[in-house]
Amino acid sequence: MKIRTQGFTLIELLVVISIIALLSSVVLSSLGTARNKGYDNTVKATMKEMLPQAQAYLDSHSSLGASISSCSSTSVFTDSQFALMRANVVQNITPGASMTCATDSSGTKWAVSVSSLRGGGTWCIDNSQGWFKAGTANTATGACQ
Repeated sequence: MKIRTQGFTLIELLVVISIIALLSSVVLSSLGTARNKGYDNTVKATMKEMLPQAQAYLDSHSSLGASISSCSSTSVFTDSQFALMRANVVQNITPGASMTCATDSSGTKWAVSVSSLRGGGTWCIDNSQGWFKAGTANTATGACQ
């Protein structure tokens, strides 16, 4: 006596494939969000590292550079370590976004901001408050606004 085994029907097979497709789309969208958060956290951590680097530059040069409104002007922003941090930030922000660097007229205050994180929003850090906040660098005062 032969025992026949039945395979899957076409409907059962299509149901399984559609469930797998649905689950994979949910997982892939979550991975995209997590990747953007990772980029944003890298930017924030790098910007936080700028605080002691700028202070070390100020201690050795007596000025950060007065009334700077460009990240490429000869000042603290072109210091070799600071330049590496700037490059890391630019690499991890939204493509096409900009980075603003500014110092005040006395050359003792500075601020750096990015116009668009991958997860959305703008971020700024300065040496007067020493922490991140949403906003942009004020090129006149060298502080976040």
